Amino acid sequence: MHSVELKYGKATIPLDLSDETRVLTIKEPAGASDPETFGVDLTFQLGRLKPELKDVAVVIADKTRLCAYRDYLPVLVQVLQAAGVAQDQITFYIAYGTHPRQSDAESRAAYGSIYDDCKFIHHDCHAEALFEHLGETTRGTPVRVRRDILAAGFVMTFGAVTHHYFAGYGGGRKLLFPGLGAREAVYVNHGLFLDRNTGRLAAGCEPGRLKGNPLAEDIDEIVARKPADLAIHGILDSHGRVCRLITGTGRESFEQACREQGRNCEIKHDRQYDLVVASCGGYPKDINFIQSHKAVHNAAKFVKDGGRLIVLARCPDGIGSQTFLPWFELGGYAQAFKRLAADYAGNGGTALSLMEKTQRIEISLVTELPDDTVRLMGAAKLSGADFGKALQGFYGQAAMIPNASMLVKM
Repeated sequence: MHSVELKYGKATIPLDLSDETRVLTIKEPAGASDPETFGVDLTFQLGRLKPELKDVAVVIADKTRLCAYRDYLPVLVQVLQAAGVAQDQITFYIAYGTHPRQSDAESRAAYGSIYDDCKFIHHDCHAEALFEHLGETTRGTPVRVRRDILAAGFVMTFGAVTHHYFAGYGGGRKLLFPGLGAREAVYVNHGLFLDRNTGRLAAGCEPGRLKGNPLAEDIDEIVARKPADLAIHGILDSHGRVCRLITGTGRESFEQACREQGRNCEIKHDRQYDLVVASCGGYPKDINFIQSHKAVHNAAKFVKDGGRLIVLARCPDGIGSQTFLPWFELGGYAQAFKRLAADYAGNGGTALSLMEKTQRIEISLVTELPDDTVRLMGAAKLSGADFGKALQGFYGQAAMIPNASMLVKM
């Protein structure tokens, strides 16, 4: 036996592993970025593009998807000012999508003093007056773009590229949509996660897949109407440190970042296990259950039918959505799918995805979520003491994943 420490929120929980337990983990990215190098590269890119820098819009992620913003946003502002942009001509947009707004205190913690020095706009997907209608995609999703983004002289996106369990990859173009999307448009797009012919989730909507993924291809169409003029893609290690910032334009730079993320985090692994013990990777990956579900989704693929998955997901912010739990009160998967197929609404696809998993395997959570909430989702709640005993006396095939939100089985 040997002991390991698994991340749980901002703390750790010890676990004793037998020598037979397989440890599955990502390949840590090589190198380390730093603000000075970033400043040089950004200056080069602006010199190469020679844009007319006025009314600059910088689209960033919220507290659940940080990209060392406290270190890099001040440098970004300095480079823009050196290029002749006045500070009052720089506006940061926080790309919440349909997620709830964070507080000013949380924003200061996420972005540092720059939050008080520059103009920040908290995106509101419900404010219909913000958007201009630009038609529809070939799949029928309304294209609605913020009027101030359309009017901006130069648009930048800055965020970490990560796997997304139904959109292929997050970050990059997803900061523009659904990050700055209108609620109705986001729901129509997310409804492509449903295969209405089979009554199941669409097979092409998978982490790490862009081609043949109807939802990802729909996002491409939407963002093509108003793409970023410059994109900064962060490659993070398992500790949330920025190892590389890929700065470029167009789809090519995004796909470059996706390939690098794939080399680090995708694993070709045919074996499945009777028991998998996984950590989301700690805060902010387990800040709420909507974020924690990514780890549940990834880790479940390593579990045999009828096996057991135990996930450390602290969830200090609770579920993270008011539209998630009601889907579990409709009487089961078929009823929820039928309702969702008729009128897609927030986090319904995530609920169906979890239901599919709890139909196939047993899921236990070490979490701060209330017992009745965990039961409603079809899972069981474990105390820290029970978790410590999880592998004691277990004789099947077992695996442990220290950063399940990042490790993707291909």
